[in-house]
Amino acid sequence: MDMILLGLPGVGKGTQAKKLEDKLEIPHIATGDIFRKAIKNKTPLGKKAKSFIDAGELVPDEVTIGIVEERLKESDCKDGFILDGFPRTIAQAEALDEILSEQNRELDLAIYLQAEIDILVERLAGRRVCVDCGATYHVKNDPPEVEGVCDKCGGELIQRSDDQEKTVKKRIEVNKEKTAKLADYYQNKGILHEVESTGGIDKVQARLMKLIEANK
Repeated sequence: MDMILLGLPGVGKGTQAKKLEDKLEIPHIATGDIFRKAIKNKTPLGKKAKSFIDAGELVPDEVTIGIVEERLKESDCKDGFILDGFPRTIAQAEALDEILSEQNRELDLAIYLQAEIDILVERLAGRRVCVDCGATYHVKNDPPEVEGVCDKCGGELIQRSDDQEKTVKKRIEVNKEKTAKLADYYQNKGILHEVESTGGIDKVQARLMKLIEANK
């Protein structure tokens, strides 16, 4: 099954996609992870992406589409994929349609995760990331055993620049209109489904699995 997860920053797309990856045995493809790896390695793409991310802006289409196309051609995607963080614009959505059409396939589901804005700000501003292994925590909802220290590798936990409250609020505002347009795009295709992303990770996952099973 080929699917995408839509929603504003902090709604839980990455968390839910990772759990779906294990259950459905199809890859979770997160463009955010690709960019963060490039930023850490200070590649030309990473430097370009960082300038936009640090300002709370979206990474331009031309930087993103080629990366996704290459990833979807890899062998582990033959039975399906879960896209998280792409598409973010109508141009990217149209590009995804073209990429899939060339492979004689099409998107099966566009799942729109939703939560109130104040919940999203709290989720993002409280997030902490390990500088060494990339593991994520939350100061309130999922704290490490020792404050500031990664449980998995002992690395330092930091607040990413794009998770600071001021930048978070800007990120959400930047994303609101574009996400609404994407929702309309997939609604018109008849594959959009809205899922409430509150009440705990397991409850949200159960809602997602029920939806996926109903659309197989």
